[in-house]
Amino acid sequence: MTQSPQPAMPSSTHLVLIPSYNPGSKLQETLRAARQAWSPVWVVVDGSTDGSTAWLLRQAADDLGLRVLVLPENRGKGAAVMHGIDAAAAEGFTHALVMDSDGQHPAGLIGQFMAASQHDPAAMVLGRPVFDASAPRERVYWRRMSNLWANIETLWAGIGDSLYGFRVYPIAPLRAVMDEDRWMRRFDFDPEVAVRLCWRGVRPINLDAPVRYFGRQEGGVSHFRYLRDNLLLTWMHLRLIAGFLVRLPRLLRRRLQASGTNSQTPPNRAA
Repeated sequence: MTQSPQPAMPSSTHLVLIPSYNPGSKLQETLRAARQAWSPVWVVVDGSTDGSTAWLLRQAADDLGLRVLVLPENRGKGAAVMHGIDAAAAEGFTHALVMDSDGQHPAGLIGQFMAASQHDPAAMVLGRPVFDASAPRERVYWRRMSNLWANIETLWAGIGDSLYGFRVYPIAPLRAVMDEDRWMRRFDFDPEVAVRLCWRGVRPINLDAPVRYFGRQEGGVSHFRYLRDNLLLTWMHLRLIAGFLVRLPRLLRRRLQASGTNSQTPPNRAA
């Protein structure tokens, strides 16, 4: 095996976490790019049946910066992330950049997103997708609808995109919201966890990032099912609206306090 260039100084606080379920041929390219950009990189195999588990374990045997965690059956993206962050917290990591294994997310921006997180560790760093012509129109439409509801549910707290999964999370509040709710285990993970973290006062930072949808002839693999997953998103937003109404007085107080603090900040004056 040809060794990829290794980052000189592995981070003891921030790791890359890649949940992976039958990712197709783009896995090798994704993992290579992630390892060139960061160390350590952890992959959580979510019950894959395509032979990728054996390949990943061989890679990890020769790469100290790569760790592979294997779930025996498919549990969903959110469950795989939860498994990974529990293990990461046990080893002292404080932040995780979550990205997909199928090549849609830009591994070349890992360093930029990690730097933003290190500069403001209390925040979550959210990718804001920049689409090209490969983006299916239906996916873009439903994304806009989900973003509208996420903004309503957080009183426009600043979630630039509710569905884009290229993000850096502070692990402690992420574990707290996952532990207190039995949802967010499958496709509903990305939008619901962003809303619930905003409810807990975790401030979002939005950074632009490209997203690429690969066709089958390019090795693209999609596990998105329009009816199943849009129904899941609809049920998720119904739950979130109910939770929003319960929290509305507190959210309004927080917004008013933030507005008051900003209005009392004196303008910079020349000496």
